[in-house]
Parts: sequence; structure tokens; C-alpha cells
Amino acid sequence: MAPVDAAWLRMEDAANLMMVTGVLLFDGRLDPGRLRAIVEERLLGFERFRQRVEEPPLAIGVPQWVTDERFDIDAHLHHVALPEPADKAGLERFVSDLLSTPLDFTKPLWQLHLVDHAGGSALVARVHHCIADGIALVRVLLSLTDTAARPRRRRAADAQPPDGPTAPWLLRASAQLAQAGFGLVRDPARVTGAAGLGLGAAATLGRVALLPSDPPTALKGPLGVMKRAAWSEPIPLAEVKAAGAHAGGTINDVLVAAAAGGLRRYLSGRGEDVGGLEVRAAVPINLRPLDEAARLGNQFGLVFLALPLGVEDPVERLAQVKSRMDELKSSLQPAVAYGVLHSIGYLPGPLQPLPVRFFGSKATLVLTNVPGPREQLFLAGEPLRRVMFWVPQSGRLGVGVSILSYAGEVMVGVASDAGLVPDPQGIVEGFEAELAALLASTPR
Repeated sequence: MAPVDAAWLRMEDAANLMMVTGVLLFDGRLDPGRLRAIVEERLLGFERFRQRVEEPPLAIGVPQWVTDERFDIDAHLHHVALPEPADKAGLERFVSDLLSTPLDFTKPLWQLHLVDHAGGSALVARVHHCIADGIALVRVLLSLTDTAARPRRRRAADAQPPDGPTAPWLLRASAQLAQAGFGLVRDPARVTGAAGLGLGAAATLGRVALLPSDPPTALKGPLGVMKRAAWSEPIPLAEVKAAGAHAGGTINDVLVAAAAGGLRRYLSGRGEDVGGLEVRAAVPINLRPLDEAARLGNQFGLVFLALPLGVEDPVERLAQVKSRMDELKSSLQPAVAYGVLHSIGYLPGPLQPLPVRFFGSKATLVLTNVPGPREQLFLAGEPLRRVMFWVPQSGRLGVGVSILSYAGEVMVGVASDAGLVPDPQGIVEGFEAELAALLASTPR
């Protein structure tokens, strides 16, 4: 196992599970038999999904990937139906329960749940972070889909190699995902090579280490086992793009500013003083070179982005977010964070939480943004309508905000610790209100 993947494996504890969770929504009913056949053909083409983790003696050194000789797909692929009324709230509760439930470490660390509900079907995927980061998970889920309801049979030339499918459209999507994130890294290979080298990287590490801890709010505190999940209705991406262009910013700037506004509304609604308040978001930044877009594992760094929650005016808040994002574009923070995670992977298991919690104190939430495919996709003949995912809140953070675009729309999801934020739908509603205010300020 790569040291950086080992770091994510050993961050796991009962109150902070290290799973990447994805939700694919369909209007129709997925056929369980067709889905099983596709999973066997495509997902299991990734060798990692047949392997379990074997720890070294005394947890000294990195773990090994070993083939699970007793692998049984029925331990990983489940079909369930929600109880009535089986609505969106019921589906969110089901996903919340999965966010709170650890994977079985005696088996390969992934599960798929096919969920029948009043709105059609949902496929909920859980993959441990030591297998894949958020970018890689989206790529894994895309490998199950096709660009037509009745795809042509795959030619021998398109058969899967040991580490996954190579259909041409999927490689194009992987290249797009390799550029995912907040546009802060222009040359991932160059930045990754800078990790741990030179005075610039050392100075950056020093500055991050000296950052004060984030201020206390209702979003921070001791974690419990139970988690909550909620997600928005889809928003037309063209409108978000127009709002960004009007403000001289990007789609990402608009969405991050709206997320900051949603957090502001939530805290204010709980009676907290948000005047002048700033909290940091740990933002994953993809470091995959384009020629490695199809690889699993973890290849990303982090930046700490200060969110201006104290700014009430949505347009002014957008301007501040844009300015701060621009400042981070030349930052070595992603490379330094990657180097730190790589080093943590070599530490004995009992020592790994110490540096993770130290850096976790510098932020309040994890904020991710992944651009999904622009085209309509199908799974087992059914059109894929919406997609959402969450990465784990490492460093014992209590809130994760995820943004994902797909087929001309964008959605935001919030995952939270139930003891800190029992009602993440409130943050989602605040995001929708703040985004509506920004869109209303855009000339038609």
C-alpha cells in the first residue's frame, strides 16, 4: 500500500470513518440482475476491489493489499427498499445510517446498496479512502455507466485491463476529472515534485503550522458516531456560470461564496454572532498528472481557504472569495500537504492521529468540488439523473460540503456529525438562498 493511502487507512476511528460515499439517483427502477452483471464485469475489473488489507506486525510499516480468497460479491452488493413514505427525507436518513456504519475490515473495503424508493432507484456506493480519493471514486462509478441506454457490445480492444476500463469516452472523462477541484494547480506533476523540497515548501509548512486554530462555533466540537446527510435540488450550471462571469469570477468562486453564505445563515439561525467571523475550509486539490488520470489511490493535496462568513452582502462575499482563491493559485500548500500525508503513512498506527488532529484544528470543514461528465449517462439501461458524493471529514472535522456538477446541473450536499449539526438540510437551504441571491444580481 502506498504510504499516503496507509495514512488514510489509519485515520479511521468509530467517530470519524474514512469512507468516500457516492449517491447516484435514477427516475426508473434499476434491474438488480443487470446491475450485478455490470458490477462483476466492470467494477471487479479493478483488482483493488477483490483485495483486502493486511496490517504488518505491530502496525509498524505500511499495510499490504492481498487477494481475498473468500471474496463473495453478495457481501458487497445489497438490494433494499425504503419503508413508506420512501421519500427524499427517507433516502437521506438511509444514507446517513450508512455514513455512520463502518465497513468490514476483514473484506475488501467497499459496498454498493441498490435502494428502491418512491422516486425510483438510488445506488449508494461506499469506498474506503485508502482505495480511492473523491476524484477516483467518481471515475470508478462512471466506469459502470454508458453513454446510451442500449450500448453496443464492447469489442475485445475495449476489454478491461487489471486496473480498470479503458473505453475511449471514459478516458476522456478521466482526463476531465484529472483537472478537477478549484483550478489552483496548473501543472500537477511539477507541484507534486515540489513536495518536501526547497525553502518554499519548508516556509509554507511553517506558515500552515503557525495558523491559529479556527474559532469555536457550533460547527466544531467532539464527534459522535452518528452522521447526517442532506443534498440540494439541482441548479442549472449555465446560470451559475453567468453569475461568475458578471462578477469577474469563476463557477467555483460563485459556489464557494454561496456555501459560505449558507454556513453564515445556519450559524446566525442558531443564535451565534457571525459579525467578522471567518472559518477555514480544508479544500482537496487534485495532483494527478493527466497521464495518470485513470489510477486509483490518493493523489491530492489540501489548501486552507478562509471563508468570510462575516460578510453579509452576497456580492461582496463573492468578491472576497475570488480574491482569496486567486491568492492560493500559486500556493505550495497542496504539495506540502501531500508530502505530510506521505510521511504520516510511515508512522506507527498509534502515532498517526497526532499530526492529523493538529492540522485538523486549522479548519472547520472540508469543502470539495468535482466537475462530473457534461453528457447524459446510463446505468443498466436507466438514465442517471443526479449524482452526489461526500469525502470523509479527516482531522476530526464535523462538517463536509460537497459540490458536484453533472449534465448541465450542479448540486451541493452536506454531511455532518449529528451531535454538532443535526439538521444539515438547514445549511443546504442556506446555500440555495445565497445562490439565488447571487443569481438575482446577474443581469438577464
